[in-house]
Amino acid sequence: MRGEDWIELKFRLADGTDIGPSKYNQSMTVSSLKEKIISQWPKDKENTPKTVNDVKLINAGKILENNRTLAESRLPVGELPGMIITMHVVLRPPTLDKKSEKLQNDPPMKNRCACTIL
Repeated sequence: MRGEDWIELKFRLADGTDIGPSKYNQSMTVSSLKEKIISQWPKDKENTPKTVNDVKLINAGKILENNRTLAESRLPVGELPGMIITMHVVLRPPTLDKKSEKLQNDPPMKNRCACTIL
């Protein structure tokens, strides 16, 4: 394959640590890239993404869409040939997941409202 079909990326987590750098084919979808990030996620982190929907990738201030390829998502402004592109990784807050799980696992609340007519 030609050298220009590959780009070198690293992913900056919220705490400042990085995953990568690694080379990725530009025809890869953002969703597949997120799956790779989840598989390489550091085991010692408190919050770990479970699905690709838990992860947002940001490149040059733009949130990348899951169904687009890396070539379609690239913003060439500020990129120099042979440079490593840093993308920021943002996780969906875990409190939303815990809250929705709690609502699903708990029995429905009974109506405890009472009316008094005087």
